[in-house]
Amino acid sequence: MRTELPVLDVGVVRERADAARNRVRVLAAAERLFAERGVPGVTMDDVAAAAGVGKGTLYRRFGDKGGLAMALLDEQERELQQQMLTGPAPLGPGLGAVGPAAGSGAGPGPGAGAGAGAGPGLRGPGAAPADRLAAFVAAYLRFLDRALDLVLLSETSTPGARFRTGAHGFWRQHCRLLLQGAGVPDAGIGADVLLAALSAEQVRHWLRDDAIPLADLSTRLVGLARTLATPATPTP
Repeated sequence: MRTELPVLDVGVVRERADAARNRVRVLAAAERLFAERGVPGVTMDDVAAAAGVGKGTLYRRFGDKGGLAMALLDEQERELQQQMLTGPAPLGPGLGAVGPAAGSGAGPGPGAGAGAGAGPGLRGPGAAPADRLAAFVAAYLRFLDRALDLVLLSETSTPGARFRTGAHGFWRQHCRLLLQGAGVPDAGIGADVLLAALSAEQVRHWLRDDAIPLADLSTRLVGLARTLATPATPTP
């Protein structure tokens, strides 16, 4: 039995193609303006003018400057997430690992990390959970150093914005599974504690207000990660 597939109207196809082109133009313009003037010095009107699109188009597609920041960060976050899922140890699980494709709205599957932390994309040769957690902290700080103002905007544009992003859910799931793999009780709380220290607002305060060098901050937070990944010895 043949199934007739619906045929899209040519106008609909053209509209979607135009929307895709506009998105590319907007993101390219925003990236250039943010690099030239800094994130605080750029308005949505500036981006619309530079991209050659209407203000209404820009606001409908991205909502506000925080949404624009999240869209710009998406590709950079995907690269880091892919390294975490399938890359070499210690950030990734090592050779032969299998992991799902990463993205800002994706995270490890519900079955990942079952048991003692084994599972697709989580455990591999020579990749102990504590080492992987430490490597994540160091890599995430390098990512923040490159895109701090953008991440800060995406996390603080509205109350609780940080916790609603797919990226935050991904980082939390990754840290929680690694802490579980290390045998840590209350792994979810441990992941939240570590990610609170890695919030853009907190890291910005340490780097810019307290003037802590990035290398020193990385050493301290890597130490925190290793401490969190070490289960407490039961009292006799």
